[in-house]
Amino acid sequence: MWEIEAFAAVRGFIETGGDVLLVIAFVTATMWTMILERLWYFRIGHREYASKVVSFWAEREDHSSWSAHKIRDLLISRIDLRLTDGLSLIRTLVAVCPMLGLLGTVTGMIEVFDVMAGGGGNTRGMAAGVSKATLPTMAGMVAAISGMLFSIQLEHFAEARTAQEQDQLDINHDEDSYSD
Repeated sequence: MWEIEAFAAVRGFIETGGDVLLVIAFVTATMWTMILERLWYFRIGHREYASKVVSFWAEREDHSSWSAHKIRDLLISRIDLRLTDGLSLIRTLVAVCPMLGLLGTVTGMIEVFDVMAGGGGNTRGMAAGVSKATLPTMAGMVAAISGMLFSIQLEHFAEARTAQEQDQLDINHDEDSYSD
Protein backbone atom coordinates (compact mmCIF):
# COMPACT_ATOMS: atom_id res chain seq x y z
CA MET A 1 0.00 0.00 0.00
CA TRP A 2 2.76 2.44 0.88
CA GLU A 3 4.43 1.66 -2.47
CA ILE A 4 1.39 2.97 -4.31
CA GLU A 5 1.38 6.14 -2.23
CA ALA A 6 5.13 6.63 -2.78
CA PHE A 7 4.72 6.15 -6.54
CA ALA A 8 1.84 8.64 -6.59
CA ALA A 9 3.94 11.17 -4.64
CA VAL A 10 6.87 10.83 -7.05
CA ARG A 11 4.54 11.08 -10.05
CA GLY A 12 2.94 14.21 -8.58
CA PHE A 13 6.37 15.74 -7.92
CA ILE A 14 7.44 15.12 -11.52
CA GLU A 15 4.17 16.50 -12.90
CA THR A 16 4.54 19.61 -10.75
CA GLY A 17 8.20 20.10 -11.66
CA GLY A 18 8.01 19.31 -15.35
CA ASP A 19 9.76 16.97 -17.74
CA VAL A 20 13.21 18.30 -16.89
CA LEU A 21 12.92 16.45 -13.57
CA LEU A 22 12.95 13.17 -15.49
CA VAL A 23 16.24 14.10 -17.11
CA ILE A 24 17.67 15.17 -13.74
CA ALA A 25 16.51 11.86 -12.25
CA PHE A 26 18.21 9.90 -15.04
CA VAL A 27 21.49 11.84 -14.70
CA THR A 28 21.38 11.47 -10.91
CA ALA A 29 20.71 7.73 -11.13
CA THR A 30 23.61 7.34 -13.55
CA MET A 31 25.90 9.38 -11.30
CA TRP A 32 24.99 7.38 -8.20
CA THR A 33 25.38 4.08 -10.04
CA MET A 34 28.91 5.11 -10.94
CA ILE A 35 29.64 6.31 -7.39
CA LEU A 36 28.44 2.98 -5.97
CA GLU A 37 30.52 1.08 -8.50
CA ARG A 38 33.63 3.02 -7.45
CA LEU A 39 32.89 2.38 -3.78
CA TRP A 40 32.53 -1.33 -4.53
CA TYR A 41 35.81 -1.35 -6.47
CA PHE A 42 37.68 0.45 -3.69
CA ARG A 43 36.25 -1.89 -1.07
CA ILE A 44 36.55 -5.23 -2.89
CA GLY A 45 37.93 -5.15 -6.43
CA HIS A 46 41.08 -3.13 -5.83
CA ARG A 47 42.47 -5.40 -3.12
CA GLU A 48 42.80 -8.30 -5.54
CA TYR A 49 44.45 -6.22 -8.25
CA ALA A 50 46.83 -4.51 -5.82
CA SER A 51 47.93 -7.82 -4.31
CA LYS A 52 48.69 -9.15 -7.81
CA VAL A 53 50.79 -6.08 -8.60
CA VAL A 54 52.69 -6.27 -5.30
CA SER A 55 53.29 -10.02 -5.81
CA PHE A 56 54.54 -9.40 -9.35
CA TRP A 57 56.96 -6.76 -8.08
CA ALA A 58 58.14 -8.90 -5.15
CA GLU A 59 58.90 -11.84 -7.49
CA ARG A 60 61.22 -9.69 -9.58
CA GLU A 61 64.87 -10.04 -8.72
CA ASP A 62 65.87 -6.69 -10.17
CA HIS A 63 64.55 -3.66 -8.28
CA SER A 64 67.37 -1.22 -8.92
CA SER A 65 68.04 -0.92 -12.66
CA TRP A 66 66.62 1.77 -14.90
CA SER A 67 64.24 -0.71 -16.52
CA ALA A 68 63.05 -1.89 -13.08
CA HIS A 69 62.26 1.72 -12.17
CA LYS A 70 60.29 2.13 -15.38
CA ILE A 71 58.38 -1.11 -14.76
CA ARG A 72 57.57 0.15 -11.25
CA ASP A 73 56.36 3.45 -12.70
CA LEU A 74 54.17 1.52 -15.15
CA LEU A 75 52.67 -0.58 -12.34
CA ILE A 76 51.91 2.51 -10.26
CA SER A 77 50.37 4.20 -13.29
CA ARG A 78 48.12 1.21 -13.91
CA ILE A 79 47.02 1.21 -10.27
CA ASP A 80 46.21 4.91 -10.50
CA LEU A 81 44.27 4.45 -13.74
CA ARG A 82 42.15 1.70 -12.22
CA LEU A 83 41.48 3.74 -9.09
CA THR A 84 40.51 6.91 -10.96
CA ASP A 85 38.52 5.18 -13.70
CA GLY A 86 35.17 6.95 -14.09
CA LEU A 87 35.89 9.76 -11.61
CA SER A 88 36.05 12.41 -14.35
CA LEU A 89 32.65 11.29 -15.69
CA ILE A 90 31.22 11.48 -12.16
CA ARG A 91 32.56 15.04 -11.85
CA THR A 92 31.00 15.87 -15.22
CA LEU A 93 27.61 14.53 -14.16
CA VAL A 94 27.86 16.54 -10.93
CA ALA A 95 28.46 19.68 -13.01
CA VAL A 96 25.58 18.87 -15.38
CA CYS A 97 22.96 18.57 -12.60
CA PRO A 98 22.75 22.32 -11.75
CA MET A 99 22.73 23.16 -15.46
CA LEU A 100 19.72 20.90 -15.94
CA GLY A 101 18.10 22.60 -12.95
CA LEU A 102 18.61 25.94 -14.69
CA LEU A 103 17.08 24.51 -17.84
CA GLY A 104 14.03 23.64 -15.76
CA THR A 105 14.00 27.19 -14.41
CA VAL A 106 13.99 28.63 -17.91
CA THR A 107 11.24 26.33 -19.17
CA GLY A 108 9.12 27.07 -16.09
CA MET A 109 9.55 30.81 -16.51
CA ILE A 110 8.59 30.56 -20.17
CA GLU A 111 5.37 28.92 -19.02
CA VAL A 112 4.78 31.78 -16.54
CA PHE A 113 5.33 34.35 -19.28
CA ASP A 114 2.94 32.49 -21.59
CA VAL A 115 0.25 32.64 -18.92
CA MET A 116 0.94 36.32 -18.31
CA ALA A 117 0.82 37.06 -22.04
CA GLY A 118 -2.58 35.37 -22.27
CA GLY A 119 -3.97 37.88 -19.78
CA GLY A 120 -6.88 37.23 -17.49
CA GLY A 121 -4.73 36.90 -14.36
CA ASN A 122 -4.67 33.09 -14.29
CA THR A 123 -2.93 32.65 -10.94
CA ARG A 124 -3.10 28.85 -11.05
CA GLY A 125 -1.28 28.80 -14.36
CA MET A 126 1.34 31.19 -13.05
CA ALA A 127 1.80 29.08 -9.88
CA ALA A 128 2.26 25.95 -11.97
CA GLY A 129 4.93 27.73 -14.02
CA VAL A 130 6.69 28.91 -10.88
CA SER A 131 6.67 25.32 -9.57
CA LYS A 132 8.16 24.13 -12.85
CA ALA A 133 10.80 26.82 -12.44
CA THR A 134 11.81 26.11 -8.84
CA LEU A 135 11.54 22.34 -8.39
CA PRO A 136 14.08 21.40 -11.10
CA THR A 137 16.51 23.97 -9.71
CA MET A 138 16.21 22.45 -6.25
CA ALA A 139 16.50 18.89 -7.58
CA GLY A 140 19.56 19.73 -9.66
CA MET A 141 21.29 21.40 -6.74
CA VAL A 142 20.52 18.55 -4.31
CA ALA A 143 21.83 16.00 -6.81
CA ALA A 144 24.97 18.06 -7.47
CA ILE A 145 25.76 18.61 -3.80
CA SER A 146 25.34 14.94 -2.89
CA GLY A 147 27.42 13.84 -5.86
CA MET A 148 30.10 16.45 -5.21
CA LEU A 149 30.62 15.32 -1.61
CA PHE A 150 31.13 11.72 -2.65
CA SER A 151 33.22 12.48 -5.73
CA ILE A 152 35.67 14.50 -3.63
CA GLN A 153 35.94 11.63 -1.14
CA LEU A 154 36.49 9.15 -3.97
CA GLU A 155 39.29 11.28 -5.43
CA HIS A 156 41.02 11.60 -2.06
CA PHE A 157 40.72 7.87 -1.49
CA ALA A 158 42.16 7.11 -4.94
CA GLU A 159 45.15 9.40 -4.27
CA ALA A 160 45.76 7.83 -0.86
CA ARG A 161 45.52 4.26 -2.18
CA THR A 162 47.88 5.06 -5.06
CA ALA A 163 50.41 6.43 -2.57
CA GLN A 164 50.03 3.33 -0.37
CA GLU A 165 50.58 0.98 -3.28
CA GLN A 166 53.55 3.06 -4.42
CA ASP A 167 55.12 2.65 -0.98
CA GLN A 168 54.67 -1.13 -1.16
CA LEU A 169 56.69 -1.34 -4.36
CA ASP A 170 60.10 -0.82 -2.77
CA ILE A 171 63.17 0.20 -4.74
CA ASN A 172 66.76 -0.85 -4.09
CA HIS A 173 69.09 2.12 -4.33
CA ASP A 174 72.37 0.39 -5.13
CA GLU A 175 75.50 2.06 -6.39
CA ASP A 176 74.83 0.64 -9.84
CA SER A 177 71.30 1.98 -9.84
CA TYR A 178 70.00 2.92 -13.26
CA SER A 179 72.39 0.62 -15.07
CA ASP A 180 71.31 -2.19 -17.36
